[in-house]
Amino acid sequence: MRAVVMLYGVVSYFLFFGVFVYFMGFVGDVFVPKSISTVPEAYSDNALMINIGLMLMWGIQHSVMARGWFKDMIASVVPHHVERSTYVLASAIVLAVLMCCWQPMEGIIWQVENPMLVNVLWGFFGLGWVLVFVATFLTDHFDLFGLRQTWLHFVKKTYTDVVFTEIFFYRWIRHPMMLGLFIAFWSLPTMTVGHLVFSIGMSIYVLMGIHFEEKGLAKSIGETYVDYQKRTSKVIPKVY
Repeated sequence: MRAVVMLYGVVSYFLFFGVFVYFMGFVGDVFVPKSISTVPEAYSDNALMINIGLMLMWGIQHSVMARGWFKDMIASVVPHHVERSTYVLASAIVLAVLMCCWQPMEGIIWQVENPMLVNVLWGFFGLGWVLVFVATFLTDHFDLFGLRQTWLHFVKKTYTDVVFTEIFFYRWIRHPMMLGLFIAFWSLPTMTVGHLVFSIGMSIYVLMGIHFEEKGLAKSIGETYVDYQKRTSKVIPKVY
């Protein structure tokens, strides 16, 4: 049974990793057969409502499953050692559905022509994803994606919470992963209407997610995190 749990964690991890790598190409309109701004044979009249619905689906799943009350509610069905892997698996499925059902929207907001500026924007786009990836390891990458929980269960060790530490980016900002997402969503040489809708919607979700995560961390960690909040910025050093 422990081997099955371990396999579940590994499969969930790699499935999410594959979907997320595709997501990077989806956001950047590069290297994938379907992206945010893929030109269809015909544009849907209901594209805006469909896309808003897809982002709401993602936001609800991602937020509700992360809340403590939801974890307590499903604890008898989904034990702690597979709870995070289940969250990761559900996120992979919902993200895949969002990309599969996304409706391109006609129109271009801006299109940068200057080659140097285009390269700068692509550089920031790549930097955003690198920041996201690095930030996961500055906390605990394998705990964040459920592998640590299933591994500890596999070797019959008791799970212990990851110790809160201020390291590298976290010395100045509390959410470097979210900063990376903001950079990646907005640093593109071509901004279509569809991409603008996506960037606005996902940015709103990220800001809301930060709000609820901050409340949860302050509650679980206590005065240590409250003091940390006073000394650092949320996303942008010295600004927000």
